[in-house]
Amino acid sequence: MSDVVERTLSALPGLLGQHDPGAGPGGGPGRVSATSRLGGLIRSITALSSKHEEEKLIQQEQTNLKATVSAPTTTLRLMKECMVRLIYCEMLGYESSFGYIHAIKLAQQGNLLEKRVGYLAVSLFLHENHELLLLLVNTVVKDLQSTNLVEVCMALTVVSQIFPREMIPAVLPLIEDKLQHSKEIIRRKAVQALYKFYLIAPNQVQHIHDKFRKALCDRDVGVMAASLHIYLQMIKKNASGYKDLTESFVTILKQVVGGKLPIDFNYHSVPAPWLQIQLLRILGLLGKDDPRTSELMYDVLDESLRRAEINHNITYAILFECVQTIYTICPKSDLLEKAAKCIGKFVLSPKINLKYLGLKALTYVIQQDPNLALQHQMTIIECLDHPDPIIKRETLELLYRITNGQNVTVIIQKMLDYLRQSKEEYTIINLTGKIAELAEKYAPDNEWFIQTMNAVFSVGGDVMHPDIPNNFLRLLAEGFDDEKEDEQLRLYAVQSYLSLLEEEDTFYPQKFLQVMSWVLGEYSYLVNDGDPEVIITKLYRLLKQTFVTSETKAWIMSAITKISSRMPCSKTVDKLMQEFSTSLDTCMRQYAFELKHLCENKELMKNLLPLDASCDEIMVDASLSFLDGFVAEGLSCGAAPYKPHHQRQEEKLSQEKALNFEPYGLSFTSSMSSSGFTGRQSPAGLSLGSDVSGNSAEIGQKETNCLKLDSVRKLWGKEGYLPKKETKTGKEDKTQPVPQDSILMGHVVDLPLTQSEQQVVSLSEEDKEKQQLASTLFVGLGSNNTISLMGKADTTPQKFKKKSKISETQNSKETSSFQNIATLPFSPLPDTAPNNKENFQGNEHLGLRKVSLSSSEVLEASVSFDTSQSLTEAVLDEKLSNCRLSASSLFADSNIEVFQPSQSVPDIVANKAPLSLCLPGELADHPHSEIVELCSSDILTMYSCKVWTDDRLLLILFIANKSISPLKTVTLVFESAEHFKIFESLSCHFPVIEAQSMESCQKCVQLEKICTEGILSGSISYHLDTDTHLEFSLTFSLSDFIRPMKITTEDFGKLWLSFSNDVKQNLKMSPSQGSLSVVLNALKEKLKLHIVEIIGNEGIVACQLLPSVPCLLHCRTHARTLALWFRSSCSALPDSLLYQCQKVMEES
Repeated sequence: MSDVVERTLSALPGLLGQHDPGAGPGGGPGRVSATSRLGGLIRSITALSSKHEEEKLIQQEQTNLKATVSAPTTTLRLMKECMVRLIYCEMLGYESSFGYIHAIKLAQQGNLLEKRVGYLAVSLFLHENHELLLLLVNTVVKDLQSTNLVEVCMALTVVSQIFPREMIPAVLPLIEDKLQHSKEIIRRKAVQALYKFYLIAPNQVQHIHDKFRKALCDRDVGVMAASLHIYLQMIKKNASGYKDLTESFVTILKQVVGGKLPIDFNYHSVPAPWLQIQLLRILGLLGKDDPRTSELMYDVLDESLRRAEINHNITYAILFECVQTIYTICPKSDLLEKAAKCIGKFVLSPKINLKYLGLKALTYVIQQDPNLALQHQMTIIECLDHPDPIIKRETLELLYRITNGQNVTVIIQKMLDYLRQSKEEYTIINLTGKIAELAEKYAPDNEWFIQTMNAVFSVGGDVMHPDIPNNFLRLLAEGFDDEKEDEQLRLYAVQSYLSLLEEEDTFYPQKFLQVMSWVLGEYSYLVNDGDPEVIITKLYRLLKQTFVTSETKAWIMSAITKISSRMPCSKTVDKLMQEFSTSLDTCMRQYAFELKHLCENKELMKNLLPLDASCDEIMVDASLSFLDGFVAEGLSCGAAPYKPHHQRQEEKLSQEKALNFEPYGLSFTSSMSSSGFTGRQSPAGLSLGSDVSGNSAEIGQKETNCLKLDSVRKLWGKEGYLPKKETKTGKEDKTQPVPQDSILMGHVVDLPLTQSEQQVVSLSEEDKEKQQLASTLFVGLGSNNTISLMGKADTTPQKFKKKSKISETQNSKETSSFQNIATLPFSPLPDTAPNNKENFQGNEHLGLRKVSLSSSEVLEASVSFDTSQSLTEAVLDEKLSNCRLSASSLFADSNIEVFQPSQSVPDIVANKAPLSLCLPGELADHPHSEIVELCSSDILTMYSCKVWTDDRLLLILFIANKSISPLKTVTLVFESAEHFKIFESLSCHFPVIEAQSMESCQKCVQLEKICTEGILSGSISYHLDTDTHLEFSLTFSLSDFIRPMKITTEDFGKLWLSFSNDVKQNLKMSPSQGSLSVVLNALKEKLKLHIVEIIGNEGIVACQLLPSVPCLLHCRTHARTLALWFRSSCSALPDSLLYQCQKVMEES
């Protein structure tokens, strides 16, 4: 250790430039003086024996440094030395914020050596969101304009390291000019700075893509290599836009492979290996699903494979990238054979690193060529018992990819064996999700499925992802196509859990106990000979255990409550209520009191807790309108307004330190919980692909660990290469199926078989066991057998095909609602149908009820006569798949479906308008809603209709007198609303409305305060013998006040830069939303937006909130993800408009 310290101290003067210009060649007094303090500090720290002594020494050193840098007599040379020591203190983890401002001053005022140390300190001390970074902008701008190359290089380095997106416009023009600089080092650093800008703010560098092409053709290799980083990112997002550069990339790779680059780029005699890897990844992205582009790459890929024959780690990396590229592009038979041989060399290598590389490559290519696994099946079997855990884990990943209905039991048993031995949290989370997914997809019978899931819950413990038990419970609750099989599955689950609870002093994970509690609470009645008192006793015994957490106790209490509702009385329940009524745990005390009150009213208890009602819908006011008054009161008292999640996240990141030493956590996106196979949901809710395998060209952009094959053309099938089969009809596949009997007899099957391989001499017992295992693991992978790979469609019948119970209840509600409408007094009028149907896109939600807690009105939605808009079972299944179970309340087992209020569903929809209703002539041509009933009595009926004109929203009100006597003093009054404003007056007066006649009035409504949805209430009174008073309310959404803003692309760009309030969000696109134009047209139709321009996978849209509040939208699609970026002069408008876009995406 002392030798390392001495060598470090001797090298510091030269590295930091701390030598005295006047010192002699032997290093003279100047050098010793400059480094003595730093060297003394390092020697003192290395001599210490404890952390406490180090902290004390550093604290003393920082005190001395603070006094030195603050002294007015400190020279720049001494300041430079102090900065070096401060850097060392920060490297040890001790904050030295008092020196940050002095580092900036040193970068501004010193000579070259001092500026160098100043810039170095600034780049290490400050992060992108640091407030002092603003003081460095002018210095960087000045140095970028300097004629000194060293100053320009230092400025470009700092820009590419710590400059945030807000400061990019200040330096972007200067950096663009540096792309034309005569010195290659300046051009290279300028490209690196632009690459950083592209990563953090791609929209700000879109206008200089042509200059990137010039950098790609630069005469200097370093500049060209730097530009490849930018092109790799751009091609990942939009490969089709750069197909014309394929020949350029191929030419560059040919020159690199041919050794045409300077020898300085060689590494162990391999020409520019990292440059080759970068180019191979780019070619893989460009050639994917494109035969014409792939043909341009065949020769250079063949040359790369041929030349990468040197036995060195870097050549293995090149070979691996070549294999991935060959299997990514449209394949060529000769290249596929060479790539397969290359994989075979890796897999059969005795070196662990190469074997791992071979397994990883095999896992990737198994999607295209399943028979490749058969060639190396015995090697894969041996890897299952390999002492290296990484090899075993990658082997399990490979087996996961080849799982089918015939080998699922063996593969899952191997996964469980590995899981029981592993203690790594990441491995447990990863494998439990995969096991649960495979068990649901290929379960041979109910008993095996329940036993496997019990093993997952026991081994996975409380570290597994919560979606696994939640989705398992949802799968049990929803059921399948066969009601009898549903009951058998639930019955076996109940019996299994009752037997587990028989064992005393057995520890189970908390999530497993929660699953047991829920299942017993819901389905314990299925046990015919079971005594509910015995089940409650077992659950009560669990409550008494010390290892049971409060959350799990809530699940147990919920189960006891549901079981007790099905029995007259229980001594155990009485004992439980008495004991926990005085518990110190407030939650348990509350549950005990709730149970006590429910037991006093058994009829109420049965109504609240019906049998098998876990899938029944519970409508929730998703807008939380009952809190509007509370929020308004809080804001008026000075409470802080709500901040969206992205804004809170940005503020949190801005306060963090530059260095974060916390380990990375696992990222589970919302899409995981809705992934599935063949139209049904996995109980794990996860579609976990390889954590270490996959297309390396796509690393960095994967949103989940699942293998996405939605948009990938199917090139390979059980008959081989499909395009080739289409052209060569009538020819039979020459690939022979794998003879299962030969495997069972001990013959190792390789494709193709040689004569020597067909001769088997004598086999040991161990070899026979391995071959027997191979026959069970690789069954179903023959060329003529049904291939069922993860991520591909499975043609075998599925074990579990869920059906939605909501659909049955919904259908009954639709029928009853439809019959009720048939009895209404007024028949529908075709002329009153809306001219602009996009404003009523939510009518597919039928028979739903929404109760607003802020009003006494019970608001009902009627059924539209357009039966094509009825809620389909697929939509219901999708809704149901998003349900989650919560233990936050006593009745934690209920799935709650949140009813999102639609802008098109009026708050009160009753009868269709009578035949005499029609809009005035000047308004009939404008888009308008249906004429719907607001309120009614035996005498009077009131209707409303919304009319969307270009500059305002008109509310047309019709008052119909149904009696045979005239109505006098009819007064219509609107209540003052927080979010809306009624122009002219809040009331309308009709002195008299004749018998069997109708009057109308119109009001202009304006959105006073931005909200996604709001209610405007009012009342109408009239006199006929006595005074009568009727109340009504109308629902308005933000889209009622949005209008298209027709502007040019140039005007859009100017407005975009002038707005500071923005919101960003990524939305998943459904298969029906195939392109950006389809999505934008849907948004245009339903939200009344104006599409300014669409270029490739990017588009810009403009709209305005009446009367004149603009909002701009930039859209970009990639990998079935729609990236939305809103900007507006109003801070609340982007968030609200984003919510409307989300609703449109979900509904379409």
